[in-house]
Amino acid sequence: MDMKVAFVIACLCTLAITSTEAGIPKCCITTKMDIPVSVLLKVQRWNIQQSSGACDIPALILYVKESKKPICAHPKVKRTLMMLQRMIKQNKLKAAY
Repeated sequence: MDMKVAFVIACLCTLAITSTEAGIPKCCITTKMDIPVSVLLKVQRWNIQQSSGACDIPALILYVKESKKPICAHPKVKRTLMMLQRMIKQNKLKAAY
């Protein structure tokens, strides 16, 4: 009987550990303001990190082509990024793909 209880407790602990790791968000703790245009042209997608959620600071999370880690940018970079993406869409700027 003691082995069954120990086994159940071990299973529950394993389940608790694996489920809490998935629940911990990855947050930006610092942001960069000066991101080169050549990097901004390679942004595939982006997300906004709110300071009101689980993370402490607002940030623009940039997922860049050929980069394994996302870049944590200052939210003001969004304006430049949107302008570049609009220019690419209107064929006024050739993307560096």
